[in-house]
Amino acid sequence: MRFEVSKVLDAIEARLTTDPALARAVVDLSEIVRYADLDGGRPASSVRLGLVIDALGRYLTEDNVPVYVIAPRGLLSDTDLTSNERMVIRRWADDGKVEVVPVLEDRVFEVAELLGLPVLTRTRGEQFRGRRPWVDEPGRLLAAIAGEGGAPVLVSRVGRGDPAKQPERSPMGERLLARVWQCPESNCTSFGSGGDPDSPFADMRTFTSPVSQPPPAIRAGVPSCPRHGAKLKDAGARPSVEVLSVRIDGVVRKRFVVSTEAPVVVGRAPEGGGGVMLGQWLTEDARKWISRGHAQFSLQPGGGLTVQDVSTNGTGIRPGGSPDDDERITLNRNESRQLAPTDVVELYAGVNVGRSKLWATGGVAQTQSVMGEAPTMALRKFERS
Repeated sequence: MRFEVSKVLDAIEARLTTDPALARAVVDLSEIVRYADLDGGRPASSVRLGLVIDALGRYLTEDNVPVYVIAPRGLLSDTDLTSNERMVIRRWADDGKVEVVPVLEDRVFEVAELLGLPVLTRTRGEQFRGRRPWVDEPGRLLAAIAGEGGAPVLVSRVGRGDPAKQPERSPMGERLLARVWQCPESNCTSFGSGGDPDSPFADMRTFTSPVSQPPPAIRAGVPSCPRHGAKLKDAGARPSVEVLSVRIDGVVRKRFVVSTEAPVVVGRAPEGGGGVMLGQWLTEDARKWISRGHAQFSLQPGGGLTVQDVSTNGTGIRPGGSPDDDERITLNRNESRQLAPTDVVELYAGVNVGRSKLWATGGVAQTQSVMGEAPTMALRKFERS
Protein backbone atom coordinates (compact mmCIF):
# COMPACT_ATOMS: atom_id res chain seq x y z
CA MET A 1 0.00 0.00 0.00
CA ARG A 2 2.87 2.39 0.80
CA PHE A 3 4.29 1.67 -2.66
CA GLU A 4 0.93 2.55 -4.25
CA VAL A 5 0.73 5.83 -2.34
CA SER A 6 4.26 6.62 -3.55
CA LYS A 7 3.11 6.05 -7.13
CA VAL A 8 0.25 8.50 -6.60
CA LEU A 9 2.69 11.09 -5.26
CA ASP A 10 4.91 10.51 -8.31
CA ALA A 11 1.90 11.09 -10.57
CA ILE A 12 1.05 14.27 -8.65
CA GLU A 13 4.66 15.46 -8.99
CA ALA A 14 4.30 15.46 -12.78
CA ARG A 15 1.53 18.09 -12.41
CA LEU A 16 3.48 20.49 -10.19
CA THR A 17 5.08 23.63 -11.59
CA THR A 18 6.20 27.09 -10.54
CA ASP A 19 6.59 28.09 -14.19
CA PRO A 20 4.39 31.18 -14.74
CA ALA A 21 3.75 30.16 -18.34
CA LEU A 22 2.30 26.74 -17.48
CA ALA A 23 0.54 26.98 -14.10
CA ARG A 24 -3.28 27.01 -14.31
CA ALA A 25 -4.16 27.60 -10.65
CA VAL A 26 -2.53 28.32 -7.27
CA VAL A 27 -3.09 26.25 -4.11
CA ASP A 28 -2.08 26.33 -0.46
CA LEU A 29 -0.93 22.78 0.23
CA SER A 30 -1.43 23.14 3.99
CA GLU A 31 -5.13 23.77 3.32
CA ILE A 32 -5.64 21.08 0.67
CA VAL A 33 -4.12 18.24 2.72
CA ARG A 34 -6.84 18.75 5.39
CA TYR A 35 -9.86 18.28 3.13
CA ALA A 36 -10.81 15.11 5.00
CA ASP A 37 -14.40 15.27 3.71
CA LEU A 38 -13.15 14.50 0.20
CA ASP A 39 -12.07 10.97 1.14
CA GLY A 40 -13.16 10.40 4.76
CA GLY A 41 -9.56 9.64 5.69
CA ARG A 42 -6.96 10.75 8.21
CA PRO A 43 -6.60 14.38 9.34
CA ALA A 44 -3.96 15.26 6.74
CA SER A 45 -3.00 13.55 3.49
CA SER A 46 -0.93 14.92 0.62
CA VAL A 47 -2.73 12.52 -1.72
CA ARG A 48 -5.72 14.89 -1.54
CA LEU A 49 -3.73 17.26 -3.73
CA GLY A 50 -4.27 14.70 -6.49
CA LEU A 51 -8.04 14.80 -5.95
CA VAL A 52 -8.03 18.59 -6.31
CA ILE A 53 -5.78 18.49 -9.39
CA ASP A 54 -8.17 16.01 -11.00
CA ALA A 55 -11.08 18.32 -10.16
CA LEU A 56 -9.25 21.21 -11.86
CA GLY A 57 -8.74 19.10 -14.98
CA ARG A 58 -12.46 18.32 -15.11
CA TYR A 59 -13.34 21.97 -14.50
CA LEU A 60 -11.13 23.10 -17.39
CA THR A 61 -11.93 19.99 -19.51
CA GLU A 62 -8.23 19.60 -20.17
CA ASP A 63 -5.62 16.92 -19.56
CA ASN A 64 -2.32 17.27 -17.70
CA VAL A 65 -3.23 20.54 -15.98
CA PRO A 66 -0.29 21.86 -13.87
CA VAL A 67 -0.78 23.68 -10.56
CA TYR A 68 1.40 26.13 -8.62
CA VAL A 69 1.67 24.78 -5.07
CA ILE A 70 2.74 26.90 -2.10
CA ALA A 71 3.29 25.56 1.42
CA PRO A 72 4.34 27.09 4.73
CA ARG A 73 7.59 25.67 6.10
CA GLY A 74 5.74 24.30 9.12
CA LEU A 75 4.04 21.71 6.90
CA LEU A 76 7.39 19.92 6.51
CA SER A 77 7.25 18.98 10.20
CA ASP A 78 3.49 18.37 10.47
CA THR A 79 3.12 15.00 12.21
CA ASP A 80 -0.40 14.58 10.79
CA LEU A 81 1.42 13.72 7.57
CA THR A 82 3.45 10.51 7.32
CA SER A 83 7.23 10.70 7.36
CA ASN A 84 7.22 9.66 3.69
CA GLU A 85 4.82 12.47 2.77
CA ARG A 86 6.96 15.03 4.58
CA MET A 87 10.06 13.70 2.82
CA VAL A 88 8.35 13.91 -0.59
CA ILE A 89 7.15 17.49 -0.01
CA ARG A 90 10.66 18.47 1.08
CA ARG A 91 12.05 16.91 -2.12
CA TRP A 92 9.47 18.79 -4.19
CA ALA A 93 10.61 22.01 -2.52
CA ASP A 94 14.30 21.25 -3.04
CA ASP A 95 13.64 20.50 -6.71
CA GLY A 96 11.72 23.75 -7.20
CA LYS A 97 8.46 21.97 -8.00
CA VAL A 98 6.63 23.61 -5.09
CA GLU A 99 7.31 26.85 -3.27
CA VAL A 100 7.94 26.69 0.47
CA VAL A 101 7.79 29.95 2.43
CA PRO A 102 8.60 30.64 6.09
CA VAL A 103 5.11 32.09 6.71
CA LEU A 104 2.28 31.86 4.20
CA GLU A 105 0.76 35.34 4.77
CA ASP A 106 -0.86 36.28 1.43
CA ARG A 107 1.69 34.65 -0.88
CA VAL A 108 -0.96 32.42 -2.53
CA PHE A 109 -3.07 35.45 -3.41
CA GLU A 110 0.00 37.44 -4.45
CA VAL A 111 1.02 34.76 -6.96
CA ALA A 112 -2.56 34.50 -8.24
CA GLU A 113 -2.66 38.25 -8.85
CA LEU A 114 0.78 38.47 -10.46
CA LEU A 115 0.10 35.54 -12.81
CA GLY A 116 -3.63 36.01 -13.41
CA LEU A 117 -4.61 32.61 -11.98
CA PRO A 118 -7.51 31.30 -9.90
CA VAL A 119 -6.95 30.18 -6.30
CA LEU A 120 -8.23 26.74 -5.28
CA THR A 121 -9.45 27.46 -1.76
CA ARG A 122 -12.45 27.23 0.51
CA THR A 123 -11.76 30.61 2.06
CA ARG A 124 -13.28 33.83 0.76
CA GLY A 125 -10.10 35.82 1.16
CA GLU A 126 -11.85 38.44 3.31
CA GLN A 127 -8.60 39.43 5.01
CA PHE A 128 -7.05 40.29 1.63
CA ARG A 129 -10.03 42.03 0.03
CA GLY A 130 -8.71 45.52 0.78
CA ARG A 131 -5.47 44.90 -1.14
CA ARG A 132 -6.85 42.39 -3.61
CA PRO A 133 -10.44 43.29 -4.54
CA TRP A 134 -10.41 40.78 -7.38
CA VAL A 135 -11.22 38.00 -4.86
CA ASP A 136 -14.87 38.99 -5.38
CA GLU A 137 -14.71 38.37 -9.14
CA PRO A 138 -16.48 35.22 -10.46
CA GLY A 139 -14.13 32.30 -10.97
CA ARG A 140 -11.13 33.75 -9.12
CA LEU A 141 -11.67 31.61 -6.00
CA LEU A 142 -12.65 27.98 -6.63
CA ALA A 143 -13.61 25.61 -3.82
CA ALA A 144 -13.15 21.83 -4.05
CA ILE A 145 -16.19 19.98 -2.71
CA ALA A 146 -17.40 16.38 -2.88
CA GLY A 147 -19.49 15.90 -6.00
CA GLU A 148 -22.05 13.32 -7.01
CA GLY A 149 -20.48 9.88 -7.11
CA GLY A 150 -17.72 11.00 -4.75
CA ALA A 151 -15.42 12.70 -7.28
CA PRO A 152 -14.55 16.23 -6.10
CA VAL A 153 -15.70 19.17 -8.20
CA LEU A 154 -14.72 22.84 -8.21
CA VAL A 155 -17.33 25.52 -7.61
CA SER A 156 -16.81 29.25 -7.81
CA ARG A 157 -17.09 31.13 -4.52
CA VAL A 158 -18.66 33.95 -6.55
CA GLY A 159 -20.87 33.28 -9.56
CA ARG A 160 -21.78 30.02 -11.23
CA GLY A 161 -21.54 28.34 -14.59
CA ASP A 162 -18.69 27.65 -16.99
CA PRO A 163 -15.05 28.46 -16.18
CA ALA A 164 -14.41 32.16 -16.41
CA LYS A 165 -11.97 33.50 -18.97
CA GLN A 166 -8.47 33.44 -17.52
CA PRO A 167 -7.65 36.93 -16.24
CA GLU A 168 -4.62 38.87 -17.33
CA ARG A 169 -1.44 39.11 -15.31
CA SER A 170 -1.21 42.23 -13.21
CA PRO A 171 0.99 45.07 -14.53
CA MET A 172 3.39 44.33 -11.67
CA GLY A 173 3.45 40.68 -12.72
CA GLU A 174 4.32 41.62 -16.29
CA ARG A 175 7.19 43.82 -15.11
CA LEU A 176 8.58 41.22 -12.72
CA LEU A 177 8.38 38.41 -15.29
CA ALA A 178 10.25 40.48 -17.87
CA ARG A 179 13.43 40.17 -15.79
CA VAL A 180 15.68 37.42 -14.46
CA TRP A 181 16.20 37.55 -10.70
CA GLN A 182 19.02 36.27 -8.55
CA CYS A 183 18.98 35.43 -4.85
CA PRO A 184 22.10 36.10 -2.72
CA GLU A 185 21.69 32.55 -1.44
CA SER A 186 23.59 30.74 -4.20
CA ASN A 187 21.85 27.44 -3.51
CA CYS A 188 18.35 28.95 -3.81
CA THR A 189 16.35 26.55 -5.99
CA SER A 190 14.22 29.22 -7.67
CA PHE A 191 16.58 32.20 -7.98
CA GLY A 192 20.01 30.70 -7.32
CA SER A 193 23.06 30.94 -9.53
CA GLY A 194 23.96 27.28 -9.09
CA GLY A 195 26.75 27.88 -6.60
CA ASP A 196 30.29 26.66 -7.22
CA PRO A 197 30.31 24.66 -10.49
CA ASP A 198 33.42 22.80 -9.25
CA SER A 199 31.64 21.54 -6.14
CA PRO A 200 31.50 17.70 -6.01
CA PHE A 201 27.72 17.96 -5.61
CA ALA A 202 27.11 20.62 -8.27
CA ASP A 203 25.62 18.16 -10.75
CA MET A 204 23.13 16.91 -8.12
CA ARG A 205 21.56 20.31 -7.44
CA THR A 206 18.33 21.40 -9.06
CA PHE A 207 17.94 25.01 -10.16
CA THR A 208 15.11 26.70 -12.00
CA SER A 209 15.92 27.96 -15.47
CA PRO A 210 15.62 31.74 -15.95
CA VAL A 211 12.96 30.92 -18.55
CA SER A 212 10.66 29.39 -15.94
CA GLN A 213 11.52 31.34 -12.78
CA PRO A 214 8.53 31.91 -10.46
CA PRO A 215 7.48 35.48 -9.64
CA PRO A 216 9.38 37.21 -6.84
CA ALA A 217 7.57 38.23 -3.69
CA ILE A 218 7.06 41.96 -3.16
CA ARG A 219 8.10 43.03 0.32
CA ALA A 220 7.99 46.76 1.12
CA GLY A 221 7.91 47.37 -2.62
CA VAL A 222 11.12 45.37 -3.22
CA PRO A 223 11.34 42.11 -5.27
CA SER A 224 12.37 39.49 -2.72
CA CYS A 225 12.97 35.75 -2.55
CA PRO A 226 9.80 34.17 -1.11
CA ARG A 227 11.81 31.36 0.48
CA HIS A 228 14.76 33.26 1.96
CA GLY A 229 13.28 36.75 2.32
CA ALA A 230 16.39 38.31 0.77
CA LYS A 231 16.32 41.17 -1.74
CA LEU A 232 16.70 39.86 -5.29
CA LYS A 233 19.18 41.23 -7.78
CA ASP A 234 18.02 42.10 -11.30
CA ALA A 235 20.19 39.88 -13.52
CA GLY A 236 18.91 41.12 -16.88
CA ALA A 237 16.13 40.56 -19.37
CA ARG A 238 14.17 37.32 -19.20
CA PRO A 239 14.12 35.15 -22.35
CA SER A 240 10.92 35.44 -24.37
CA VAL A 241 8.55 32.47 -24.31
CA GLU A 242 5.56 31.18 -26.25
CA VAL A 243 3.08 28.69 -24.78
CA LEU A 244 1.89 26.04 -27.22
CA SER A 245 -0.72 23.31 -26.94
CA VAL A 246 -0.96 19.85 -28.43
CA ARG A 247 -4.53 19.15 -29.56
CA ILE A 248 -5.42 15.63 -30.64
CA ASP A 249 -8.87 14.88 -32.08
CA GLY A 250 -10.23 18.06 -30.50
CA VAL A 251 -8.72 17.42 -27.05
CA VAL A 252 -5.93 19.56 -25.59
CA ARG A 253 -3.56 16.97 -24.16
CA LYS A 254 -0.55 19.03 -23.14
CA ARG A 255 0.85 22.56 -22.96
CA PHE A 256 4.54 23.31 -23.35
CA VAL A 257 6.83 26.30 -23.50
CA VAL A 258 9.20 27.32 -26.28
CA SER A 259 11.75 29.99 -25.42
CA THR A 260 14.40 31.94 -27.28
CA GLU A 261 16.97 29.86 -25.40
CA ALA A 262 15.74 26.36 -26.20
CA PRO A 263 13.83 24.88 -29.18
CA VAL A 264 11.40 22.02 -28.47
CA VAL A 265 10.92 18.86 -30.55
CA VAL A 266 7.44 17.32 -30.71
CA GLY A 267 6.89 13.79 -31.91
CA ARG A 268 5.93 10.23 -31.11
CA ALA A 269 8.85 9.80 -28.69
CA PRO A 270 11.61 12.41 -29.09
CA GLU A 271 15.09 11.33 -28.06
CA GLY A 272 16.82 13.10 -25.19
CA GLY A 273 15.22 15.33 -22.58
CA GLY A 274 13.00 18.32 -23.15
CA GLY A 275 10.92 16.96 -26.03
CA VAL A 276 7.13 16.53 -26.08
CA MET A 277 6.06 12.88 -26.41
CA LEU A 278 2.70 12.20 -28.06
CA GLY A 279 2.79 8.42 -28.38
CA GLN A 280 0.43 7.70 -25.47
CA TRP A 281 -2.41 9.63 -27.15
CA LEU A 282 -1.99 8.45 -30.75
CA THR A 283 -3.93 5.87 -32.74
CA GLU A 284 -1.98 3.02 -34.33
CA ASP A 285 -2.08 4.72 -37.76
CA ALA A 286 -0.91 8.03 -36.29
CA ARG A 287 2.00 6.31 -34.49
CA LYS A 288 3.10 4.79 -37.79
CA TRP A 289 3.02 8.16 -39.56
CA ILE A 290 4.45 10.49 -36.91
CA SER A 291 8.21 10.26 -36.44
CA ARG A 292 9.90 9.90 -33.06
CA GLY A 293 10.98 13.51 -33.48
CA HIS A 294 8.62 15.10 -35.97
CA ALA A 295 8.66 18.91 -35.75
CA GLN A 296 10.95 21.36 -33.99
CA PHE A 297 9.58 24.64 -32.66
CA SER A 298 11.89 27.63 -32.13
CA LEU A 299 11.32 31.16 -30.92
CA GLN A 300 13.44 33.85 -32.54
CA PRO A 301 14.84 36.81 -30.54
CA GLY A 302 12.41 39.10 -32.32
CA GLY A 303 9.47 37.01 -31.15
CA GLY A 304 8.81 35.02 -34.33
CA LEU A 305 7.73 31.39 -33.80
CA THR A 306 9.20 28.97 -36.34
CA VAL A 307 8.51 25.31 -37.06
CA GLN A 308 11.00 23.05 -38.82
CA ASP A 309 10.13 19.62 -40.18
CA VAL A 310 12.52 16.95 -38.89
CA SER A 311 10.33 13.97 -39.81
CA THR A 312 10.19 11.27 -42.44
CA ASN A 313 6.70 12.03 -43.76
CA GLY A 314 6.50 15.81 -43.64
CA THR A 315 4.67 18.39 -41.53
CA GLY A 316 1.55 20.30 -42.48
CA ILE A 317 0.72 23.96 -41.86
CA ARG A 318 -2.90 25.10 -41.86
CA PRO A 319 -2.83 28.89 -42.30
CA GLY A 320 -5.22 30.51 -39.86
CA GLY A 321 -6.27 27.03 -38.77
CA SER A 322 -8.12 26.53 -42.05
CA PRO A 323 -9.72 23.06 -42.52
CA ASP A 324 -9.47 23.47 -46.32
CA ASP A 325 -6.96 20.90 -47.61
CA ASP A 326 -6.30 23.09 -50.68
CA GLU A 327 -4.80 25.72 -48.35
CA ARG A 328 -2.65 23.25 -46.43
CA ILE A 329 1.10 23.80 -46.79
CA THR A 330 3.49 20.84 -46.53
CA LEU A 331 7.00 21.18 -45.14
CA ASN A 332 9.46 18.50 -46.18
CA ARG A 333 12.58 17.37 -44.35
CA ASN A 334 14.49 20.32 -42.80
CA GLU A 335 12.14 22.94 -44.29
CA SER A 336 11.14 25.75 -41.91
CA ARG A 337 8.34 28.30 -41.77
CA GLN A 338 7.52 31.17 -39.46
CA LEU A 339 4.04 30.77 -38.00
CA ALA A 340 1.41 33.48 -38.06
CA PRO A 341 -0.51 33.95 -34.77
CA THR A 342 -3.41 31.69 -35.82
CA ASP A 343 -1.51 29.10 -37.88
CA VAL A 344 -1.88 25.48 -36.81
CA VAL A 345 0.78 22.80 -37.33
CA GLU A 346 -0.57 19.39 -38.37
CA LEU A 347 1.57 16.32 -37.73
CA TYR A 348 -1.20 13.93 -38.82
CA ALA A 349 -4.93 14.29 -39.37
CA GLY A 350 -6.35 15.51 -36.06
CA VAL A 351 -2.93 15.87 -34.39
CA ASN A 352 -2.25 19.60 -34.14
CA VAL A 353 0.04 22.05 -32.38
CA GLY A 354 -0.74 25.74 -32.01
CA ARG A 355 -0.52 28.67 -29.66
CA SER A 356 -2.44 27.90 -26.48
CA LYS A 357 -4.62 30.99 -26.80
CA LEU A 358 -6.18 29.48 -29.96
CA TRP A 359 -8.08 26.86 -27.96
CA ALA A 360 -10.00 28.19 -24.97
CA THR A 361 -11.13 24.76 -23.78
CA GLY A 362 -9.51 21.37 -23.74
CA GLY A 363 -12.60 19.58 -25.03
CA VAL A 364 -12.08 16.40 -23.00
CA ALA A 365 -14.93 15.02 -20.88
CA GLN A 366 -12.97 12.29 -19.10
CA THR A 367 -9.61 13.74 -18.16
CA GLN A 368 -6.58 11.64 -17.32
CA SER A 369 -6.47 11.13 -13.56
CA VAL A 370 -3.43 11.31 -11.28
CA MET A 371 -5.30 9.12 -8.81
CA GLY A 372 -5.30 5.94 -10.89
CA GLU A 373 -2.98 4.18 -8.47
CA ALA A 374 -4.62 5.47 -5.28
CA PRO A 375 -5.38 2.60 -2.88
CA THR A 376 -8.81 3.04 -1.33
CA MET A 377 -7.71 1.69 2.05
CA ALA A 378 -4.87 4.19 2.22
CA LEU A 379 -7.33 7.07 1.98
CA ARG A 380 -10.18 5.84 4.15
CA LYS A 381 -10.42 5.61 7.88
CA PHE A 382 -10.28 2.13 9.31
CA GLU A 383 -13.68 1.52 10.92
CA ARG A 384 -13.93 -0.94 13.77
CA SER A 385 -17.09 -2.98 13.93
